[in-house]
Amino acid sequence: MNLTGALLPATWHWPALMAFAALLLHAAYSAPWQVLKDPSRLHAWLGSIVFLLMLWMMRAGIEPGLGFHLLGATAMTLMFGPHLGLIAMSLVVAGAAAAGTIEAASIPINALLMGAVPIAVSLGILRAVERWLPDHFFVYIFGVAFFGGAIAMVATGLAASGLLVAVGAYPFDYLRTDYLPWYLLMSWAEAFTTGGALTLLVVYRPQWVSTFDDARYIAGK
Repeated sequence: MNLTGALLPATWHWPALMAFAALLLHAAYSAPWQVLKDPSRLHAWLGSIVFLLMLWMMRAGIEPGLGFHLLGATAMTLMFGPHLGLIAMSLVVAGAAAAGTIEAASIPINALLMGAVPIAVSLGILRAVERWLPDHFFVYIFGVAFFGGAIAMVATGLAASGLLVAVGAYPFDYLRTDYLPWYLLMSWAEAFTTGGALTLLVVYRPQWVSTFDDARYIAGK
C-alpha cells in the first residue's frame, strides 16, 4: 500500500510515530539477539531483509497510496519470531524509503500497517494453531504458513482501507470495489510464496525457522 504523507492529516503522524517507536523499542529490548550470534542465522536474517526489499520494489498501484506488493511478514515472523521480525520489517520499510518508494515522513504508519499488523495476525494464528489443531508438519505448513500468510495480507489491506476511510482519503465504496478485491488475489500469492518458502526451509534449513520444532511436528507422526 505504501501510504503517502499527503493522504494523512498532520495530526495522525505524531501518534503513528509514538506507537511505532514504542513497539520498536519493545522489540529491540525483547528480541532474542543471541540467536544472531550464529553466523548462518545472522546471514539468513540480513539476507531476508535484502530479499524482501527487492520483493517490495516489484509493485503495482492504481492510485496514490493504493499499491500492491507481497509482504513477507508472515515468513519473517515464523523464521525469527515477532520481535526480530518487526525489526526486520522496519528495516525493509526504511530501505524502501531510502529507495524513494516510501516517503520518509510516512515510515511509521507504513511500518505499523505492513509490519506490526501482519506480524500480530501471523503470531495470533500460530498460537491458535498450536492450541487447537494437532501437532503435524502439514498443519504447520498449511495452517500457519499458507493460510496465515493469506490472512495476514487481507488483514493488512483491511487495516489500510479502514485508515484511509477514517481520514477521508478515499470513500469506502471505492475501496470496496476497486481496491480490496485485489487484496484477495494478492493474498493467494502471499500464501503460496510463504507456504513454499517455509516448506523448503523446514526441510533443508529447519534451524532458521524458530517457530518450527522437529520433535513437535514430525517425530512419531
